[in-house]
Amino acid sequence: KPFKLLGILDVENIPCARDSILYGSLGSVVAGLGHFLLTSRIRKSCDVGVGGFILVTLGCWFHCRYNHAKLRIQERIAREGIKNKILYESTHLDPERKPTNGNNSN
Repeated sequence: KPFKLLGILDVENIPCARDSILYGSLGSVVAGLGHFLLTSRIRKSCDVGVGGFILVTLGCWFHCRYNHAKLRIQERIAREGIKNKILYESTHLDPERKPTNGNNSN
């Protein structure tokens, strides 16, 4: 049975969701506890913890999704290159094939 956060976010099947939630929760604890140790204000520290969770989760999410999209583009380019290599290998359209002169006689 897949784990769904808040009943809508399927953490197992969405790329980057698991890592973003984990880093966000760690950021929440660090921000809230750090603020509490500096100010000793409980309510404000909870607010800072929630803000830290949101900021760290969104930061990790966008960073991971950017890298994921970049990797997918690189994979698509490599896949098209391999397909073209297979299609054009040993033909006159092959870019690696050395051009031959029509004049072979010396």
